[in-house]
This record gives sequence, structure tokens and C-alpha cells, in this order.
Amino acid sequence: MTAMVFLLLLSCLAGTEAFAQNTVKGKITTNTGDPVVGASIVVKGTANGTNTGADGSFSIAAAKGATLVVSSVGYTTKEITVGDNNTIDIRLATATGDLDQVIVVGYGTQRKEAITGSVASIGGEKMREVPSPNISQALQGRMAGVDIAQTSTRPGATMQIRIRGTRSLSADNNPLIVLDGIPFIGSLADINPNDIKSIDVLKDASATAIYGSRGANGVLIITTEKGSKNRKPRINYSGYVGAQKVFAKYPMMDGPQFVKLRTLIAATPGAIQYPNGLDESNDVNTDWQDLFYQTGIVTDHNISLSGGTETGSYNFGGGYYLNQGVIPTQQYKRYSLRGSIDQQVGKYVRVGFTTNSNFNQTEGSQVGLYNTLSMTPISSPYNADGTLKRGIRMSVDNQYIYTKDNVKALRDNDQWLNETRGYATYNAVYAEVKAPWVDGLKYRVNLGLDYIQTNNGAYTGAGVGDALTATTPSAASIDNRNTVHYTLENLLFYDRSFGKHTINAVALYSVEQQKYNRSNVAARDVPADALEYYNLGQASGAITVDPANQDYQLWGLMSAMGRVMYSYDNRYMISATVRSDASSRLAPGHKWHTYPAVSVGWNITNESFMRNAPIINNLKLRAGYGQTSNQAIAPYATLGRLDTRPYNFGPTSYSTGFFVSQLPNPNLGWEFSKTLNIGLDFSLLKNRLSGTIEYYVTKTEDILLGLGLPPTSGVSGYTANIGSTENKGFEFSLNGTILDDLNGWTWEMGANVYVNNNKLVSLASGQTRDEGNWWFVGHNINAIFDYEKIGLWQKEDQYLNVLEPGGNIGMIKVKYTGGFKADGTPERAIGTADRQIMDVDPDFQGGFNTRVSYKGFDLGVVGFFRSGGILFSTIHGSNGYLNLLSGRRNNIDVDYWTPENTGAKYPKPGGIIASDNPKYGSTLSYFDGSFLKIRTITLGYDFNRTLLKRSPVKMRMYFTAQNPFVLFSPFHKESGMDPETNSFGNENASVNLSQNLRRILTVGYNTPATRNYIVGVNLTF
Repeated sequence: MTAMVFLLLLSCLAGTEAFAQNTVKGKITTNTGDPVVGASIVVKGTANGTNTGADGSFSIAAAKGATLVVSSVGYTTKEITVGDNNTIDIRLATATGDLDQVIVVGYGTQRKEAITGSVASIGGEKMREVPSPNISQALQGRMAGVDIAQTSTRPGATMQIRIRGTRSLSADNNPLIVLDGIPFIGSLADINPNDIKSIDVLKDASATAIYGSRGANGVLIITTEKGSKNRKPRINYSGYVGAQKVFAKYPMMDGPQFVKLRTLIAATPGAIQYPNGLDESNDVNTDWQDLFYQTGIVTDHNISLSGGTETGSYNFGGGYYLNQGVIPTQQYKRYSLRGSIDQQVGKYVRVGFTTNSNFNQTEGSQVGLYNTLSMTPISSPYNADGTLKRGIRMSVDNQYIYTKDNVKALRDNDQWLNETRGYATYNAVYAEVKAPWVDGLKYRVNLGLDYIQTNNGAYTGAGVGDALTATTPSAASIDNRNTVHYTLENLLFYDRSFGKHTINAVALYSVEQQKYNRSNVAARDVPADALEYYNLGQASGAITVDPANQDYQLWGLMSAMGRVMYSYDNRYMISATVRSDASSRLAPGHKWHTYPAVSVGWNITNESFMRNAPIINNLKLRAGYGQTSNQAIAPYATLGRLDTRPYNFGPTSYSTGFFVSQLPNPNLGWEFSKTLNIGLDFSLLKNRLSGTIEYYVTKTEDILLGLGLPPTSGVSGYTANIGSTENKGFEFSLNGTILDDLNGWTWEMGANVYVNNNKLVSLASGQTRDEGNWWFVGHNINAIFDYEKIGLWQKEDQYLNVLEPGGNIGMIKVKYTGGFKADGTPERAIGTADRQIMDVDPDFQGGFNTRVSYKGFDLGVVGFFRSGGILFSTIHGSNGYLNLLSGRRNNIDVDYWTPENTGAKYPKPGGIIASDNPKYGSTLSYFDGSFLKIRTITLGYDFNRTLLKRSPVKMRMYFTAQNPFVLFSPFHKESGMDPETNSFGNENASVNLSQNLRRILTVGYNTPATRNYIVGVNLTF
């Protein structure tokens, strides 16, 4: 009996040892070291669990060999086996396909699993992988269907954003920006990227209809950082500093190459000769770009304080950004302040506000490049005593000398400057009341108050810019602009679940108004440089107040909206929206427009027949159809317009007369678009691989267009609803976690590719072409109308004298579209009827990003690509006056035709000309637009993996190379330059395209693109 008792006790003790519970402690953090608050830790197979605290720490009882299941919304679930070490720190990777991810959809949020419209999202942390002064540069190539194109390379410049193509011909095509729930009227340069928590892009009509006419071109919803409840105060600092180097100099000829060009032309019979000027010598070789460019500086610093209590949260911060460009005196500077408070008052009331303010300053925008590029390299900038000349005298042109030293000296001596100071504040206040007697019902009022002010002053001292004389009168101007804007929204929400049924409803009534004012004054012959532009009344010359440079606009918008979202059993979803807008911009009787939108979704994964497909975590089919409208035209386009013109009245005086410049249109109404969208969302392999496939068709009708009238009418034109366009496309995006903490290695990757086929469907009165505006039915809105170069005329080619009377061998050969006689001879010479329509838009485009991390180190790459389309380089064609091939000024270094080089791309120097350029020289502007560009390569290290492992301070340092290289670009291969556009069509050329062709983006002689080398640090206390 005693032996039996002893054996029983022994077995009990053994069992106790086998199931002994240890206290396991640790921290749950993100890949960047931030704590994951509220993460769930459960011992697998038991009900034993806990959650992390405000600092990400946890403590749980678990036996050796037990498995801890760690999960949190937005992160990949991870399983950890308890070993001998009772302290376990766990890092969670972002879940690329997490179904519980919360997406902002406009006046509310939805789980990603429940969304039925077309929405793309990116977190602020991901966006900041590309250090940028504004979000447009950071988003380039990151989202399918969101085309972001460069329109300027100057410091602080923003980019052009098009969501699923261009819809309108002359109305605004920019998307609506919504900042913290309020329509945003400012520049994206006013928003500090470091303040952003997330960006959600609404792309189809079923998603954008809730914003009405403001959302006709898509919507970017920007949510800034807020505080968190139950979190101790936390200070975050992020900053970087870097150097900017010219990506590639403009490929101008050097001294020997230019001498060779002039020598060749001198030996060409009949060619215009340009002998050396007084300051030119064949033994001189000056690189004017080397004398002009400087090393740029870019730096950014941000600090914030955030935290919260049980009933509220707060977040306050400030930032400073500076970019001194590679062109002397060009710089952009921004100071930003933001704040947010969210506070629960009692059981039913919640109030809060957000404010985003900034002061910015832009300098040096008057400094251009044409003088520097066009000065001949055989001209010396220095006098015999080594001092800098005032100007150089070339063969027939005299040009003022600009170097980085004398441009800075002119600024420092108040002789040449252009400064724009801007102040903007964007504010939103809200109050929310829950109905105590109806569960799920609440009322909210939003008030947005915005103010924008810009003040520009420019001054050019006497003689500045004149190569020969220092007595040219000085000139100055001021330009002041003010915008006041408010939005008032009344919202009623109802959100309830009943068993398998979930319903979310929202009703809105809102009013919005904006007032804009501009004034401009110019003066000549300011008596002293010290006055600059501050007292134009002191000028002794003419003081001009040009009516064309003054403006006043007042417009308003009134709206009512209702939306209902319903879900059954998390399988079947439907969303329906109806919105009515009234715009003051449109004619009486046409101000109101009502448009519906509906979308449906089917979560196939939640069906019973999918239970045996564990590899598929999510499979959702969705479809949507809706209508949106556009009223983004000038506020007074419906009215007739009178302009003034001075005329002589008597022998010594003049009077001001009025004339009709625009006819009224009492029938001007809404431009509207109808969109069909079909999408498939999927997640595989425990959400490690996820993606989206979408197809859409958008048809835009009753386009708002300024219609020109013949001169005999006495009026230039009027605005009408004319024509229609179509955008049709396919989008594919894929994100995956390839390695998930495998022996310390984590590898994440994402890519997207999209196609948008844009075409003009109809024009006014059944027309099929508008040659003056380059609009042609069946082609891109962004089409080019010009001759098509097919080569160069060679000695063995037939019919040169017939097709090109007076032409020469080696000249540009363009496509002939006329007929032929019976013997094969062309019926006529080449003329304007042979011009071709060439579509500019790419065949497809997209982007990619990847990140590899190992034991604290991480390496990330972000890039984007375009395939096909046309790149318009004005510097190579007639518009730029840099490829004259005449020897008059310096020339782009090109492969030109000679009797020994008949396979060249460019024509024979000294050949037949038209308007100073080679005949058909405009055809030299067009390149294959394909390229692949690496935006950033970043190497970082997380010090919390080693040195600061137990420290409450979080620290990460990184090095980033921006724009390190370009691949697969014919333009880059030939010129060495960045293949991205850098100008609108009516900018940065000697002969700009017309204002109507501004939409055609070009490579002009703007500030050169740069390579940036940046070192940065992120700290959290």
C-alpha cells in the first residue's frame, strides 16, 4: 500500500513538471520598431490570452513548447513556439491582403473585405519610402490607374495627377483632394508628407459619387496623423539632409564639335554662313553649364507630440523643409504646423478639430537656362585680365553672361530677384452627437475654414540681361492673390447590425463657397535697387495695371446626398448613392443635376463550397455603375463678357472702350461621366499574396468646351456643352510577403501595371477634327498633329525634286499620303495634307517596390515604368531653337548627316530651312516614351535590434539614393537625360505651344533633373 501511494505521488509530481507554467514576457512591434498596441496573444488550443499595452509589451503564462498565436488588425498573424527563453520580442509584418484593413471611403470607413467600389490605398509609412517635398512625387508609380506626371523640375514643384485618364477637353481634369474630411482647395505642396497617416484613392463612379461634381475626376482622401487613446505622450522626430547633383547636363556641343559644325556649313554651297563673332575663337572650349550649375541641398525636419487619455487624443507637430536647387538662387522653403484634438464629452457627444498651416517661400523662378545652353562654346567668358565679361558677342547674337557667381551677386545686391511668399491655413472643426434613444444613430456637423495668400515680387535692375549696355531701365512688379473658402456639412449616420444583416446609411446636406481675388501692378525705371519691388509708386517710368492680370471670382455649391450600404452574412454587399448638386457656375435652369451610383459585391470565399479551398483566403467579385458630373469651368462662363481697350481720342489723349469678347450661353449645363467598373480581389497563402484585377469604361458627355468663332463674328468664342470622350482600361496590382521572418529574413514585394485607352468620341456639330487644337475623333485627347519623319533623303532616293522642290539630300524625309501617277510618280509635292495624327499616351505603365530586411538591416527599392507613347522633346525640335544645325548658336550634340555618315538620324547641317530651323525640324522632337526608372534605393538600420534593444527610444537611420539610374529609354540612351517630362506645352521653349496645347507635356529647358543622396534618421521617445 505504501509503495502504491509513493508511485502515485511520484507520477503527480512528474505531471506537474511536465505542465509547469512559465511567465513569458516581451514586446510586439512593427518592422520599423513601433509598438503594436492592442495586439492579441493567445496560447494555441486554449482560452488563455492577453493583449499588448500602450508600449507593445505583454505578459502571459505559457509552458515550454506551447505555441503563441500573435495577431493584430493590419498585420500578418504569427505563431511562436515557447523555448527556454522566457523573454520573446516579436515583429509583425504588414499584412498585404488583410481583410480587416480599414479604408476611408468618404464620409465614413469600411473594412477592405466589404468594399464594393474601386479604391486603392497606401499608408503614410509606405509613401515616405520616397523622400519628397509633397505627396505627388511620393505616390508616383505606387497605385494602378493613378498616372502622376512631372510638369516641372524646379524646387518644390508638384506633379500632375490623372486618375484613369483625361476626361474633359478644357474643364479641370484634376482629382478632388479631401484633407481630413474637408474638400481641399490648396496646392499639394502645402501638405507635409510627414503628417500623413494614409491616402485612399477613389477611382470609379460608385466610389466617387458621394462627393458629387467635385469627385468627377477621382478623389484622393488624405488622412493626417492623429493621437491615440490611452497612450502616454510620445515625441517623434524625423529628419534628413542630402545633396543634389545634376542627373545629366543638357547634351550641348563642346568647342571642337561646334567648330566642326561651322566648318562643315562653311563648305556647303548656298548655306547661310555664321563666321566667328568678336568674342569667339576656335581654340576656346567653354562649358557654360559647368559655370552655371551648383550642388543643391535638400533637408527636412519634423517633430510631433501625440498621446491620449481614456476619452480623448491629441497630436501636434511642426516641420521645416528646404531645397536649394542646382540652378543658382532657385530654392523652395516651407514651415508647417499642424494640430488635432479629439475629445469625448460625456456619453453622447464628441468634438474635435484639425488644423494644417504653412508658410512657404519660392525664390529664383526668373532664372532660366536658354542663354546658358545657346551660348557658343568657343566664346570666352573672361576678359584678358581674368574678370568676367558683361556679355559675349557671337556671330549675329549678343548674350548676357550668367554664371552661378554673378547670378548670386545680382541677388545679393538687390539687382535681380523673384520671390513668392505664400501662407495657407486649412482648418476643420466638428461636433458629433449620438442619439440616446436610437442605437447606431448619430448627427455630425463639419465646418471647414480655409485661407490662402500668395504675394509675388519681382525686380530686374538696370542693364541686367542686356549684353551690351548697362542703362536698360529697371523693371519691377507685384502680384497678390487671396482665397477664402468655407464648407459646412450636416451629416446623419445610421450604423447597425442585426444578426447576419449589416446596414450603414448616411445623409448629407452641405454648402460650399469660395472667393478669389488677384491684383497685379508693374512699373519701369525704379530709381534705386534698394527699393526692389516694395514701392512701385516711386518709379519714374510707366506704371501699368493690366486688366488681363486682375481677377475676381466668387462661386458656390449646394449639395444633398444619401448613401446606403448593406451586407448580408458578410457574403453579399450592395451600396447605393444618390447625390444632387447645384452650381453657381452654370446657367439658370441648368444649375441642379442629380446622379446615382450603385455597386455590388460577392465574397465568394465565405460561401460553403469554398471551405475546402484553404489556399484561398479571400476571393471577392464586385461591380459598379454610376454617374458623376463636372462643373469645373470659370465661374462666369455662362455670361457674356466685355473687355476694355484704350483708343486715341483727340490729338493728345485717349479713352477706354469696351468690346464683347465672349458670348453668353444661357443653356450651359453639366458635363457628366458614366462609369462601369468590374473588379476581382483575391488573397492567397494566409494572405501573404494578394491582388486586384479591374476593368472599367468611362464615357464623358456634354463636355464643357470653349468654342472658337470665326473673326467675322466679332467675338472670339463662347463656352458650350460639346463633344464626348471615352476612357477604357485594365488594372492589375499584386502584393506579397515572399519571406516572413525566415531565419531573420523578410522580403516584401509589390507591383502594378495598368492600361488606359483614351479617345475623343465626338466634337461639335458632327466634326471629326479640330486641327488648331489637335483634337481628332478616334484618337487620344493628347494627340500630336504634325508631319511624320520616316528618315533622311539619300542620294539614291527617287522623286526628291517632285516631293520636295528645292530640297537637298540629307534633309528630313516625311511621310507622303498623296496619290501616284500611272508611272509611279507622286501627283504633288508634300504639303499640309500629309500631316499625321500621332497618339501620345503610353501603351501601358506601372510601378514596383520591394523591401528586404535582415536582423535590423533593410533594403528597399521603388521604381516605375512606361511603355510606348511619345515623348515630346522641344530641345531637339524646332520649338527649342537648340537644334538649328546652322552654327548660329550652340547646338544639341546630335548625329547629323554627312556624305560619310548617311545613316545618321538628324539632317544635314546647312540644308533647307524653315523659320530658322531645318525644314520639318518639329519632327525631331518625338521619341519613343518608354523607360524604367528607379526612384529610390534605401538602406536602413534599426538600432532597436541591438544597441537600443531594451531602450524606450526607437531609432532608425537610413541612406537613400534618388533617381540613381534609368533603363530601357531610347531618349536617355541618346541624350543621357531624364526621360520624364519637365514642362507643360506652353513653357520652357523659345517658341511655346499655344495655351490650348498646354496639356501636351514636354521636355524643355527647365531646371535639370537631379540625383539626390540623402541621410536620414527617425526617432521616437
